[in-house]
Amino acid sequence: MFSKNSFVKTPPMGWNSFDYYDTTVNESEVRANAEYMAKYLKPHGYEYVVVDIQWSDPNAGTDRENYQYINFSHFNMDEYSRQLPAENRFPSSKNGAGFRPLADYIHSLGLKFGIHIMRGIPRYAAHMHMKIKGTNVTADKIANPYSISRWNPDMYGVDYSKLGAQEYYNSIFELYAEWGVDFVKVDDICNTNFYKNNPYSAEKEIEMIHKAIGNSNRNIVLSLSPGPAVIEKAWHLEKHANMWRITDDFWDDWKLLKNMFERCEVWQKHVSEGCYPDCDMLPVGWLGKGFGKERYTNFTCDEQITMLTLWCIFRSPLMLGAELTKLDEKTLALLTNDEVLHLVTASHGAAQIERDDNHAVWVSRDNNDDGSSYAAIFNLSDEAQTFDISFEKLGINYVVSVRDLWKRVKVLTSENSLRPSIPAHGAVLYKLAKA
Repeated sequence: MFSKNSFVKTPPMGWNSFDYYDTTVNESEVRANAEYMAKYLKPHGYEYVVVDIQWSDPNAGTDRENYQYINFSHFNMDEYSRQLPAENRFPSSKNGAGFRPLADYIHSLGLKFGIHIMRGIPRYAAHMHMKIKGTNVTADKIANPYSISRWNPDMYGVDYSKLGAQEYYNSIFELYAEWGVDFVKVDDICNTNFYKNNPYSAEKEIEMIHKAIGNSNRNIVLSLSPGPAVIEKAWHLEKHANMWRITDDFWDDWKLLKNMFERCEVWQKHVSEGCYPDCDMLPVGWLGKGFGKERYTNFTCDEQITMLTLWCIFRSPLMLGAELTKLDEKTLALLTNDEVLHLVTASHGAAQIERDDNHAVWVSRDNNDDGSSYAAIFNLSDEAQTFDISFEKLGINYVVSVRDLWKRVKVLTSENSLRPSIPAHGAVLYKLAKA
């Protein structure tokens, strides 16, 4: 019997096409990023290659000055209302092959393959009364025209109470399983922000998707977007999904990064095996080509250290948003620090023990039985600061050996506290082991 937690032992790590390509990524670009990942990032735990939004639209991005998502698009679909890759962008998908050839190539590199979908059924399929596989029902009978996205014009929600609704979701995940898909990011579902009085209005669609993955008999990670996730529904998210966004789209803006400390504070007790509150993609390196203006991240090196430190100690999924083939050596070094990444896969119990407008302190424990702990100290102010954080406050009651995980050096400390000097918007991450 399928279990959503049985194979997602640690937070997923990988790459997503959106931050650089927006709606425009094509097969050669996906392959190039996958090849880079296999060579430089896979040894450090990164494995998922995810094609983001509108891969079925042959015209995606062709009118970007006016539309992010082209109105009244027909997509590429089969007779059963299921989207297929646009053949002009993904040529290996011709002759009904779908994403199988691309997934096979990704798998040959020792990596895993993922796709993005919007919740619901294509509006065009509903308007044309297209078929639902395995039923005598047509798309218009299960589509809910009063359940739509605020920001994307492609889909109608699916009415769970209608005959054929579950069968539709079963059919698309059956197709994804045939393609060899390992990860599906479902959008406009974690927070249906068009409906401010009911942001979790897609609750039943989440349940149908979860059931469809089970019916597919394939291990597929279920990622829900966008946020902010509804904390009152944490129990439901933990039951039906593997990761869910706790923020709207996260970009390279210090105000957004500082705000993530509040979001992680709310969600810190809801991280468990197979269940990962998601801080969103890491906007490092080169970004924005598909948006019309390629640019280097606005985050300083210190801000990137803060971001990675928080994501890792909190144990968020780590999905890179950069064009990987353009990563510079300094950014690559940050992303492949195995001592820092160890927290993602082999720590637990992360908790924020202090936070105000100028600083935050997080602690967690190593999964080993040697009593090792971790302490992350963040300077949230606009000026350099020196901190004095007692071991007692960190819950340490023994003599410790301290290692700076970013600098990879042993740290000399007083007997009673840590006293780091941290630049503005920067952070330190220590491993505290018994001396």
